[in-house]
Amino acid sequence: MYHKAALLEESIDGLNIRDGGAYVDATFGGGGHAREILRRMSGGRLIAFDRDGDALANLPEDNRVTFVNHNFRYLRNFLRLHGCEQVDGILADLGVSWHEFDESERGFSFRFDTPLDMRMDRRAGRTASDLLNQATEDELTRVFRDNGEIENARQLARLVAGARAAQPVWRAGEFLKLIAPCIPRARETKYLARVFQALRVEINEELDALKDLLLHAAGALSPGGRLAVITYHSLEDRVVKNFLRSGNFDGLAERDFYGRQQRPFDLVNRKVITPSPSEIAQNPRARSAKLRVAERLAPPANT
Repeated sequence: MYHKAALLEESIDGLNIRDGGAYVDATFGGGGHAREILRRMSGGRLIAFDRDGDALANLPEDNRVTFVNHNFRYLRNFLRLHGCEQVDGILADLGVSWHEFDESERGFSFRFDTPLDMRMDRRAGRTASDLLNQATEDELTRVFRDNGEIENARQLARLVAGARAAQPVWRAGEFLKLIAPCIPRARETKYLARVFQALRVEINEELDALKDLLLHAAGALSPGGRLAVITYHSLEDRVVKNFLRSGNFDGLAERDFYGRQQRPFDLVNRKVITPSPSEIAQNPRARSAKLRVAERLAPPANT
């Protein structure tokens, strides 16, 4: 089962759907957001992206939909390929679906003793076990520190690098036993979630792909078009927040010769939108969801 779409009403409201428009669902997954876009729209077109081929099974029978089985980081390339240079709205529901977490052989969850794969696109090359067995200690430290915000990242990397020569790490059970000395007893589940997040983010190049998507969105959206992004952890939320506010990933305002701030978007919701208690009760995955919506600004006229 794919997950239930988080912040469904709020995110589609944010897109300000209009009849005959062109829209992108950058993370099709179970198709919940896509179906709501189609329900609210008469005519028009929806381009749905998902690099996980399993998502194709959820595609609705609707001739308004074009499915792209590739990474959303190549958004503009595929929009051009499908004759849709400009769109009126783009939605991205980031993170991993419950389907991917619950399919044990995918290796995303520490609940299963399965091979550490973690590739969203199983056509891709390196797996999480490849990373653990081949990366240098310094690289592993960076992965755990930057992608998982793990306090004892150096200790964890040293432990993995020191043990793998005698016994390569291929399965989740082996990995959990190996890193047991680093796991805080009072925060075991949270710690393991961050470790697995760090590996997954690295293998799938999630933060780089997100940055590419945001840059492509700025060029693909028509003036007045909407961008709605749902994030689930602080790393991706920081990237989205900085870009929507300033037009760059450092979050620093840049101004032109005339003192005008150089940014492609204007925030629609000044305060981040989070799920209601009733939604969290019905959909636990939504607990950490944050929605940010922005509108594409028209390029400033020359003066």
